[in-house]
Amino acid sequence: MHTIWKGSISFGLVNIPIKLHSATEDKDIKLRNLHKECHSPVKYEKICPVCEVEINNDDIVKAYEYAKGKFVVLDDEELENLKKENEEKAVEIIDFVKMEQIDPIYYNRSYYMSPSEGGGKAYSLLRKALEESEKVGLAKIIIRSKEQMAIIRVHENTLVMETIHYPDEVRKAGDVPNVPAEDKITKKELETAIMLIDQLTTDFEPEKYTDEYRTALLQLIEAKRNGQEVVTPVEKEQKSNVTDLMAALQASIDKTKPAQTEGKPAAKKKRSTTKTKTKIKKEA
Repeated sequence: MHTIWKGSISFGLVNIPIKLHSATEDKDIKLRNLHKECHSPVKYEKICPVCEVEINNDDIVKAYEYAKGKFVVLDDEELENLKKENEEKAVEIIDFVKMEQIDPIYYNRSYYMSPSEGGGKAYSLLRKALEESEKVGLAKIIIRSKEQMAIIRVHENTLVMETIHYPDEVRKAGDVPNVPAEDKITKKELETAIMLIDQLTTDFEPEKYTDEYRTALLQLIEAKRNGQEVVTPVEKEQKSNVTDLMAALQASIDKTKPAQTEGKPAAKKKRSTTKTKTKIKKEA
């Protein structure tokens, strides 16, 4: 399992060297955009709208837009120093709370935690202490240049770190439009709804839930592939350097030909052309 972060977690005087591993994976099917005419993959180029030129990563700087059209530029060295200054600190569990006090709306992403060399005993101690106390640890950690709040809990004998949103990152429910302020329902309607909920209530078994759309899309792709309904990009014609060189030479020759003047004998025109050709040979 790929390690995405190395560091240590501490609570009190106990320090646990750990590694983080992604606990989930994105299984979305990635579809490419092709040009309808020739089935070539569409490229998305970075173009400066003012200079009207294509730019690469070396031409790009990061900035914060503090007002419309006004920016504060931050260079890579400043950002890197700020990142190192915070990343080198050990992650400390600052509080312990009951998990049910944290609304699921705060949850962001899950990571498995494994002990680094020499951290096995301290890892087991924290795991057992969390199980016995029925609490989770609250900590701060910097992952991929972003400081995040996180909870540390036990899942199937493994410590899990769940990053959670800060309160100011969660939008207020009161701002949601068209939410009815009062419940205008009858007692009979409520009783029927509760009866239906009771009939559909079961134990949570995650294995029985599947992504039906992804399964159907994979089947469609496989069926088209087996039926040879596949497309390939039209090869871009490569111009021959020889052809281009000959065309350039011919254009040069044509350009050096003097315009024919009325009344001039044809012989003189021929001699003029011959001289021009001789001149070109000598220059070559």
